[in-house]
Amino acid sequence: MERIIIAGHGSSGEDTGSTEHTAGLLHNMIHPGCSSDCVKAAYLRSARPDLMEAITACVREGAEKVIVHPYFLSRGIHVTRDIPAIIKKAEAMYPDVEFICTAHLGVHDRIARVVLERIGAAAGLRPGEIEKKSFEIISDEIDLSGVPAERLPVVQRVIHTTADFEYRSSLVFHPDAVRTGIAAIKAGRDILTDVEMVRTGINRKLLDRWGGKVVCNIRGPGLKAQDNMTRAERGIMEGLKENGNIGIVAIGNAPTALLKTIDVLNNAGAASLSTGPLLVIGVPVGFVRAVESKSLLAAQDFPFITNLSRKGGSAVAAAIVNALLNSSVTRPSSGDEGEDGFTTS
Repeated sequence: MERIIIAGHGSSGEDTGSTEHTAGLLHNMIHPGCSSDCVKAAYLRSARPDLMEAITACVREGAEKVIVHPYFLSRGIHVTRDIPAIIKKAEAMYPDVEFICTAHLGVHDRIARVVLERIGAAAGLRPGEIEKKSFEIISDEIDLSGVPAERLPVVQRVIHTTADFEYRSSLVFHPDAVRTGIAAIKAGRDILTDVEMVRTGINRKLLDRWGGKVVCNIRGPGLKAQDNMTRAERGIMEGLKENGNIGIVAIGNAPTALLKTIDVLNNAGAASLSTGPLLVIGVPVGFVRAVESKSLLAAQDFPFITNLSRKGGSAVAAAIVNALLNSSVTRPSSGDEGEDGFTTS
């Protein structure tokens, strides 16, 4: 078994979020649909877990190889001294485990291209203007006139996030989905996610306006894959049963977590688990059970948003939530929103 650790500085909340986000992206690229904690974020200063704690967690999970990537642009003291010293200590503690330390992030032509892209995007355009321009390009390239008005922000934002026009036809909505999601947000109810990558992608500034919070239990203390359940599956189950304020469940990575959500809601009943109707956003990505879990969700009576294809992912789940958050601010409350029908086509 192999584990990867992205080792960042950890001196600020912003740096911590960046390292976690990168770890999540890498995990999704290497193991799409996997709910195990295969890629971890760790820190050298002022944040947890520190690098040795992350190494110990990997070993306890059964890792035979641990790959450490120094997530640093410059070859400073952390790269040249601190990380090698910690790895040397780990080698002495765990002689049966192979440790590999990669080159630090450093300067690469792809990084230069990203900088150039940022410069081009920023030339005369503020962030809001860039997003507006992106939406204009989307509207020019695909006909969205048939999408019901309440669903249009969701479809636009998912296409904007993925640059994939297939979502125009593959996204599937319960008739009450958008209305239920916005009502939950405005009522200050919480959002439960399957993995950290979905959690970190949600715009908490907009959510804070209404008093809700984002909950992810996959790294909860003592939470392990057991009883034939993955960590994501157990995290969702415990979140639904223990937090009566859940208003939205957002699944972007683990089909098992989506199947568990459906099972819990059908067996316990949404009303007995929370203070009102729940919206389930289920868009796990992958080849194993992803399509099956989403097809099952599309057949449910409770409010949902999903897509009927192998595509999806944490970024898509976060984009759907963020579209609802934006709509909660820009759209007035109404007693009769939405249109019948399950698909955007």
